[in-house]
Amino acid sequence: MGKDLKSSRRAFLTKACEISAAGFVTAFAWGALSLRDTYAQWTPRPPGAVEGTDFLALCSRCGQCVTACPYHTLKLASPFDPAPGGTPFFVPEDIPCYMCRDIPCVKACPTGALSPGLTHISDARMGIAVLDPASCLSHQGLRCEVCFRACPEEDRALTIELHPRGLSHYAMFIPVVHPEHCTGCGLCTKSCPTDVPAIRIVDRKAVLGKIGKHYRLGWLPEDDPKNIRNHETEVSSQTNITPNDAPSGLDYLNGGL
Repeated sequence: MGKDLKSSRRAFLTKACEISAAGFVTAFAWGALSLRDTYAQWTPRPPGAVEGTDFLALCSRCGQCVTACPYHTLKLASPFDPAPGGTPFFVPEDIPCYMCRDIPCVKACPTGALSPGLTHISDARMGIAVLDPASCLSHQGLRCEVCFRACPEEDRALTIELHPRGLSHYAMFIPVVHPEHCTGCGLCTKSCPTDVPAIRIVDRKAVLGKIGKHYRLGWLPEDDPKNIRNHETEVSSQTNITPNDAPSGLDYLNGGL
């Protein structure tokens, strides 16, 4: 009887230690994954992805957007990928977003992590294209324009500007990115012929500034994105003063002329 009691007690303690160890390992693993997600690198997400931590909260990691993508652009992040674990992302250098007009990935999302409010693919903002002049062939004087021709928003997100080339009679054809129209699809990156792409997709928040709302750019067209001042609408609704009736700023630069 005593031996049986000791054996059962030993078995109970062994089982308790095993369960405690398993719980500790599980808690440690979840904590490590949470910490990893907090400090994960930025990667392009599918069209319509909501901002920041809201995406992590809404995304169920179900993979339906990945399955819906006809080009196999999207994939779910593994523990060894730079994106937060289980979330959809893509690598433009491998497979860019081909800008499906019906946006099947958004339609497949059951949680709203990919906003159903995105109805036109041209309104997607997956990132922003950034050009490295030191490795861009056009900046070296060669006629390339491959990224310009690959851009689905040609003549909007990417344009070509003619730049003089010193004493030469020939101009350089320089690609210029327009952030207000760039979707961050990565087709320019995929098409770039240099060994390492001279044009990359990066986080919009990491590279784009913001003009202060107190600046007036009266020389720009009214519909220019840089000339839109939301606060003017708010002021007008509160004081019944239109922007044209508002007092002009002090012209201190030309005050003595």
